[in-house]
Amino acid sequence: MTRDEFNQFCAGLTATSHVVQWGDSDVWKVADKVFAICGWAEGRDAFTFKVTQLGFEVLSDMPGLRPAPYLASRGMSWIQQHGAPGLSDSELKQHLIASYELVAEGLSKKKRRALGIPIPGEDG
Repeated sequence: MTRDEFNQFCAGLTATSHVVQWGDSDVWKVADKVFAICGWAEGRDAFTFKVTQLGFEVLSDMPGLRPAPYLASRGMSWIQQHGAPGLSDSELKQHLIASYELVAEGLSKKKRRALGIPIPGEDG
């Protein structure tokens, strides 16, 4: 996945916003809460996303993936794809969606409704 493809994909998720910060990183948020980052690692794009604790344990040891610098060292469950082979584009997209959903789940139902983010178990 390229940086442009990453940005296009994240832009397609409901109620997201984009900022460039932290040394030219593309940072994607839902309701001002970060769910995905694209920055540089070893001269190439690196994609960082939130995962469950189980996901963190499984993905941390996969080739091309690692606990996300700064975030994981502070006890947060974030993974960074920094090299090959890493995840396929399809797998990366699924993890970006899961990261988005993890962050959105932390929002109040009122906030989610206001942003148009679906709430499991509610119609419409």
